[in-house]
Amino acid sequence: MDKYTDKIVTWDQLKREVDRQRAAGKKIVFTNGCFDMLHAGHAHLLHTISQLGDVMVIAINSDESIRKIKGPQRPIHPERDRAELLAALQFVDYVTIFGQDTPHELLALIKPDVLAKGSDWGAEIHGREVVEKYGGEVVSIPIRPGRSTTNVIKQIKQLS
Repeated sequence: MDKYTDKIVTWDQLKREVDRQRAAGKKIVFTNGCFDMLHAGHAHLLHTISQLGDVMVIAINSDESIRKIKGPQRPIHPERDRAELLAALQFVDYVTIFGQDTPHELLALIKPDVLAKGSDWGAEIHGREVVEKYGGEVVSIPIRPGRSTTNVIKQIKQLS
């Protein structure tokens, strides 16, 4: 890849790349989320997840899906900007965008070896059943308390 933005791929491109990496014996790790305002909690979580394998894939919610989940005021940053910020992280290999309510369809397509999410999801990790059905692993990563986009937005509102 010539530029970090080359890490932002379509689902078809991602499928080809994951298949190629897996054929080379690489372990694929996957996470997903909004990542609307990247903060230290995200950096810690994503770096920890990246250590679980050789190839790190992040799927971000589309702008439309975030509005459904979080309301009309969100996202703060458009999907392309969020994708670029994540792609700029050295330990991230691929970033893709999904508009569905859950990542089930994408997980079934690329079949990562590991699905990892922050512990704030508890047992409700979307896609768990998809990954476990084909024998993949689901991992919950402890999060840093008090670090969330919602908290950052609340702090900003208090300043105005």
